[in-house]
Amino acid sequence: MAIANKPRVLCVDDEPMVLEGLTLHLRTRFDLLTATSGAEGLERLKHDGPFAVVVSDMRMPQMNGAEFLAQARQVAPDTVRMLLTGYADLDSAVAAVNQGQIFRFLSKPLPAPLMIQAVTAAVEQHRLIQAERVLLEQTLAGAIKMLTEVLSLASPVAFGRAVRLKRLAAQLCERMEVATRWHIEAAAQLSQIGCITLPGELAEKLYFGQALTPAEQALADRVPAMADQLLGNIPRLEPVREVLALQARRFDGADAPWGQAKGEELPVGARILRLLLDYDRLEASGAPAAEALGTLAQRTGVYDPKLLEGMRAMLGTQTEEVRELPLANLRPGMVFADDVRSRTNTLLVARGQTVTPGIIERMRNLPPGQVKEPIRVLIEG
Repeated sequence: MAIANKPRVLCVDDEPMVLEGLTLHLRTRFDLLTATSGAEGLERLKHDGPFAVVVSDMRMPQMNGAEFLAQARQVAPDTVRMLLTGYADLDSAVAAVNQGQIFRFLSKPLPAPLMIQAVTAAVEQHRLIQAERVLLEQTLAGAIKMLTEVLSLASPVAFGRAVRLKRLAAQLCERMEVATRWHIEAAAQLSQIGCITLPGELAEKLYFGQALTPAEQALADRVPAMADQLLGNIPRLEPVREVLALQARRFDGADAPWGQAKGEELPVGARILRLLLDYDRLEASGAPAAEALGTLAQRTGVYDPKLLEGMRAMLGTQTEEVRELPLANLRPGMVFADDVRSRTNTLLVARGQTVTPGIIERMRNLPPGQVKEPIRVLIEG
């Protein structure tokens, strides 16, 4: 249990006497936990965090400090990392700082006041990281919300696809234990933003995979460039733009220019988005989930096989129940399983959107009998 108002710090060293000394000097200022190996340290990070700082000795059996901190970065990317090292390990420590984004390395033996000073500086660095993250998330969340609201008005079908892609991306990232995922979910949510430049009829033809005229195809081909142009005006969206720029790339690199990234060199977000987009297109054409996954599996080399298998397992464990309900029985929190249309076949709400009080009110305000019923919704089992 964390001690109130004390930053949590993890110290990792295979020598119990060293850990006792660190505990003696640091426990009055910090909520201190210890581990005697890299493996135990990783378990601490996973189950006893979040930690503001992790301090590791360089020389440890099985997994040295540089290797441990490299893995710690994947498990807890916001935790500030520091390395304790002797003079003989200096070259390795410098390499670890350069390669592993370690905040600072400390030479042993280190007097207690300097250790306290170093850990205090690392805690302040963690505070700055957290403050910047909050500001970034709030600023970007507002910009993304504004763009998606514009998309919902300009192209309901594209908006519905974006909502579904974000939902699936969040679930797949959770399944695959992707550590940093905000930009992947944002890329999924913004992947259709270029569709605001398309006429409504063309957007629907793209959505359902219908044949396009040469003129329509030319307009559709400009959508990615228009999306990048829109997003290029928003600071800090570079990771999102990278995902979107590479989302069409095959996993095996067969379509990549010579020397360009392929396979696991591709950003995981781009690999996820390629898989989810093609899955959603197949579902939009009427293919059941199992059939859509089977079709994707037959496209050898197109998708990351680990992600494809993860998605198969993810969809296989979902416990959502499909129900057919009248409009009067809709409740916030349900998810539309199918597109909701009017009697004249106008799209009212795209499938995948969450039922909100606003959506219910809007549909109830239509003339009686205008909404096709029953409405198919997903309900958590």
